[in-house]
Amino acid sequence: MISIIIPAHKEGKNLSILLSKFTTIKDIDHAEVIIALSPDSPIGELNDFKGKVQLLHCKQKGRAAQMNEGASNAKGEILVFLHADVQPPTTFLVDIANAIRNGYKAGFFSYKFDTDNFWLKINASFTKIDGIFTGGGDQCLFISAAVFEQVGRFNNDQLLMEDFEFFKRMKLKKIPYTIIENPLIVSARKYERNSYIRVNLTNLLLVILFNFGCSSVRLKSIHDKLIRT
Repeated sequence: MISIIIPAHKEGKNLSILLSKFTTIKDIDHAEVIIALSPDSPIGELNDFKGKVQLLHCKQKGRAAQMNEGASNAKGEILVFLHADVQPPTTFLVDIANAIRNGYKAGFFSYKFDTDNFWLKINASFTKIDGIFTGGGDQCLFISAAVFEQVGRFNNDQLLMEDFEFFKRMKLKKIPYTIIENPLIVSARKYERNSYIRVNLTNLLLVILFNFGCSSVRLKSIHDKLIRT
């Protein structure tokens, strides 16, 4: 079984859109979907999906903690960590199963944005290749549940870039992974609320500081000062 874990903080509208589109995904009936909600997230628009997905109110707020709690409640041999505002392709689960069958223990997807912006198309093109930005949460990590435990789960204390921190440990353990070139659709809202240059320069700064060992508290402070969410 594949377990899809979606961490969310007050993402009712995005979750409703995402879950409604899940019906188009092949083999979705053979997967479980766990919505790992922050403690203060209302159920609201998700009431219609009760019984179809597992709505989990987590004990601790924070994407890393919520994904870990979702993983603790998962039954699948493969874990998939999907953001609430990211929409997967119809062969999403088939692609993951094939990657695992081909010997990979983990992987990510390339993505494109939900806008026709030329510059964002350039950004998205880099998600097809393995580089310094590989491992970001929008690329949707999938991983063998056993390997997830072996790597040591997400770090609950990592307030920002928990995905990069996990991926760093994954690479140190030489876990074989792949990037599937069947793009997810990612929301461009961060770029629309800020600017292309502002977001890109901030992302580059955060990656550099992270690689130099800057604390997650400091990283989050810098992010919150520079980016409007």
